[in-house]
Amino acid sequence: MNCTKCNASNSIRKGLQNNKQRFYCKNCKKYFQSDYRYQAYKTETNDFIKKLLKEGCGIRSISRILNISSKTVLSRVLKISKQVKTPYFNKFGRKFEIDEMWSFIGNKKNVTWITYVLERETKSIIDFYVGRKSKETIKPLINKILLLQPSKVYTDKLNIYPSLIPKEIHKRFQYCTNRIERMNLNLRTHIKRLSRKTICFTKNQKYLEAHLKIYFWG
Repeated sequence: MNCTKCNASNSIRKGLQNNKQRFYCKNCKKYFQSDYRYQAYKTETNDFIKKLLKEGCGIRSISRILNISSKTVLSRVLKISKQVKTPYFNKFGRKFEIDEMWSFIGNKKNVTWITYVLERETKSIIDFYVGRKSKETIKPLINKILLLQPSKVYTDKLNIYPSLIPKEIHKRFQYCTNRIERMNLNLRTHIKRLSRKTICFTKNQKYLEAHLKIYFWG
């Protein structure tokens, strides 16, 4: 029987678990069963979690749909996000848009900010940051795109940007950030914890960061 973890055919029978035959893979050295009662053990569960996260389902909704505990969903979200790598963007002379959107951490009095960079032509997300909105926190994002020698950088009229972006490439005028504003709308539509009129919010910043990684690049 092929291993459900690595798909190798080098597995042997290794006793019973819950009256079901258990196997041991000599290739990846993992135990597995041919069939599981608990949905969380099924190999396709992580794929379902990723899809549901991107379609506006909250943690409890995913828990009900997949018939697994909400704690398991949260732990899987963190595990999946660790496997997602920030894409390497190395195209020079491009145009970028930068914007911020607010959310909550812990309770609705504790406002946090998501600042991120979008490349205009491909609409790729270059990177993001979750935390306070200040010169010190936004500077690493700006420095990352300045290394790509951008032809233009479009932002809103936040007074932090002029001191970080060279004047000759920095553009601030009405409607210049239309694309990233549209992405903000997508985020609030597709990520339950970012919706404006909702009882949902993020209890811990690491879950918001994990969710964003999966949405942007997962």
